[in-house]
Amino acid sequence: MPKNTVQFQKGLSLQKFFETHGTEEQCRTALFKLRWPSGFICLDCGNTTYCELKGRKLYQCHKCHHQTSLTAGTIFENTNLPLSKWFLAIYLLTQHKTSVSAMQLSRDIGVSYNSAWMMKHKLMQVMLEHQQSQKLSGRIEIDDAYIGGEKPGKRGRGSTNKVPFIAAVETTEDRKPIIMQLRRVKGFQKQEIARYAKTALAADSAIWSDGLACFDAVTDAGCIHYPVITGGGRMSGKHPIFKWVNTMLGNVKNSMLGTFHAFREKHVPRYLAEFEYRFNRRYDLPVMIDRLSFVALRTPPMPYRLLIMAESYG
Repeated sequence: MPKNTVQFQKGLSLQKFFETHGTEEQCRTALFKLRWPSGFICLDCGNTTYCELKGRKLYQCHKCHHQTSLTAGTIFENTNLPLSKWFLAIYLLTQHKTSVSAMQLSRDIGVSYNSAWMMKHKLMQVMLEHQQSQKLSGRIEIDDAYIGGEKPGKRGRGSTNKVPFIAAVETTEDRKPIIMQLRRVKGFQKQEIARYAKTALAADSAIWSDGLACFDAVTDAGCIHYPVITGGGRMSGKHPIFKWVNTMLGNVKNSMLGTFHAFREKHVPRYLAEFEYRFNRRYDLPVMIDRLSFVALRTPPMPYRLLIMAESYG
C-alpha cells in the first residue's frame, strides 16, 4: 500500500528551523520581509525611504519623519518577548499534527505559563480571523457535533453541558477532502443553521447531511440539500457518504481532548480554528510558518483584556 504523501511529507526539522530563525536578528529580518515584501512603506505618507534607529528598534520615514516599530499595529504589538520566542511558538503550533497546550508551550520555549497562554491565544486568534470570511463550495459533507463538558449529564444532541459546533468538509466529486470548516453555533435550530450557511457556504453548493431537520435551512443560503437518513447507533457514523466529515470529527476530538486537560467554552472557536487552519494547509508544512507570520502581521493588536473575552460566533 503506497504511503500517504501528505502524512509522510518531510516537513521542517527543528535543526533546519534554528538555522534560519535561531537568532533575534534572523527573526527581525524575516519579519521585516514579511511585513514589507517590496520594501519599507510609510503608513502615514507612503514614502519608501527610511532610516533605522537601531538603539530604539524603530524605522523613521525620511519624508514625514513618522516612526514605527516592526510590530506596531500587528498582533505582536507591545510584546516584551523576543521575536525568536514568537517564531518558535509559530513553529510548534504549525508543524505538529496535534496541538500544543499552553503548559507544554511554556516548557518548550522557556517562558511563563501566562506568557505562553497569551502567545497561543493570540496566534489562534490570527487563525480564527483569517478564516472567518472563507466559504466552502461544491460538494460538502456536514454534521452536528459537541465538545467539552466537565460535568456529568446528557450526552450528544440536546446536552446543555457541551459546546455545539458544525463540522463541514468540502470534497472533490469523487469524495476526496479539500478543506474543512469548524464553526461554533448557538444550537441546532433552523434559524441558527440558516445564519451559519449564509456566512460560511457558497450558493449552489451541494450539502450532504444526516436526517437532522435543521439542516434543511441551508437552502436559505441558496444551497442544494441532500439529506440522508442514517438511523441511530455507531453504524450511522460509518456511512460512506459522510466518510470525511466523520473522520475529521474523530481527529478533532482526539486531538483536543488528548492535548488539553480543560479549556474554557468561550474560547472554543479559537481551538477549532487552530485545527482547521493546520488541516487546510497540510500540503506544505514548512511554508506554514511564513504564512501564519504574514497574516499575524496583518491582524490588529489584541490586548489581554480583549483576549480573555468570549469569541463572537453568531
